[in-house]
Amino acid sequence: MRLFKGDKVYDFMAVRKYWITLSLSLTVGSILLLLLGKPKLGTDFIGGTEVEVAFTKPVEAGAIRKAVEDAGFSTPTVIKVDDPKNPNRYMVRVHEVSTIAHDKQLEIEKALCALPSDGECTEARKPTEVKFSPGGDKITVRYRGAPDLDFVKARIAGVKQIALRPGDNNPQLQNERENKVEIHLMSKGDQLMAGLRKSLGQSAVPDQALRTEWIGPRAGAQLRDAALKSIAISIVLIMAYIAFRFDLRFAPGCVVALIHDAVGTIGIFVLLGKEINLTTIAAALTVVGYSVNDTVIVYDRVRENLGKLRGASFVRLINVSTSEMLGRTILTAATVLFSLLGLFFWGTGELKDFALALTIGVVLGMYSSIYVALPLTEWFEARFFSKIAAKKKGGRPPATRNAATAT
Repeated sequence: MRLFKGDKVYDFMAVRKYWITLSLSLTVGSILLLLLGKPKLGTDFIGGTEVEVAFTKPVEAGAIRKAVEDAGFSTPTVIKVDDPKNPNRYMVRVHEVSTIAHDKQLEIEKALCALPSDGECTEARKPTEVKFSPGGDKITVRYRGAPDLDFVKARIAGVKQIALRPGDNNPQLQNERENKVEIHLMSKGDQLMAGLRKSLGQSAVPDQALRTEWIGPRAGAQLRDAALKSIAISIVLIMAYIAFRFDLRFAPGCVVALIHDAVGTIGIFVLLGKEINLTTIAAALTVVGYSVNDTVIVYDRVRENLGKLRGASFVRLINVSTSEMLGRTILTAATVLFSLLGLFFWGTGELKDFALALTIGVVLGMYSSIYVALPLTEWFEARFFSKIAAKKKGGRPPATRNAATAT
């Protein structure tokens, strides 16, 4: 299938200055948005608790937000999830996590008499060991003698922001011989659901959430750093591949184009008010892979034409090679876009955002192969590589920029 005449050569390089300016503005603007625009980072990166609830009655986002705040959570995020099967489906995200902070652990140990406290902490009530589960939903306490469970329950109930899980056997004596007591706490997801039931009514809130996830701030920071490193490492390896597969002079333009595509995609996401999470980073990495594939195809045609069009300027080579591959580039991008648009219009939740990020990235990748990678390759060739080659030969550098570009 041919979209363009095979012998027609379009002068893409004649307007490269305008497109380079647009690309530079997009890249710099995206970086400024990421650094200064306070992007909406997801729970994956900043830590927090995320609960997805399918309410049994119609509810407003404002009422859900107020109910969460009344339950003691600060700055909740309430997002409507488009789902034909569950028209009242919402995702509620808070910054609090179930993991018990160090200061709160010390407060609990003091309440349980493990640390010096008030006069009620007799020698018999002092535990020999207090352990906290990584998830923050269980405390294990050991005693020398038989524990006073009523005293333990009363003391834990007096600690602020700590809630016992409802039940008659909480706390419970787990091992009578070792005098081991287990105290089960409500997770932040449990507390959030309880707050929703209290404010919105039992009839509007289901017994169980569709999904509950949490991640600590330290793990979130590690995931954020790992995501940035993964993008950087992939770009470095791609640069090495291009330098080995083709020529070193092709690598810088390709790398700048990849950075342009990845940063531009994330920047547009921030501009649209979308959340930046691991799904977004996965989409950015996919965009990098798609973009380098498209760029390599055009580079390969440029290398083929180096032998066919001997004596032609580098600008002429780029115009001929890009014109020959233009139909293939558009058809490939259109095929991918049709699939992504289907996911975007009929998908839900993170799948919808993933499809949107890929759609933006594919458009940027198709454009950058023509107006970022190749013009920069020509610029590096004229400014650096041709001069280096001329010095090695002891002659003058070829006038690649001033050669005729007529089609």
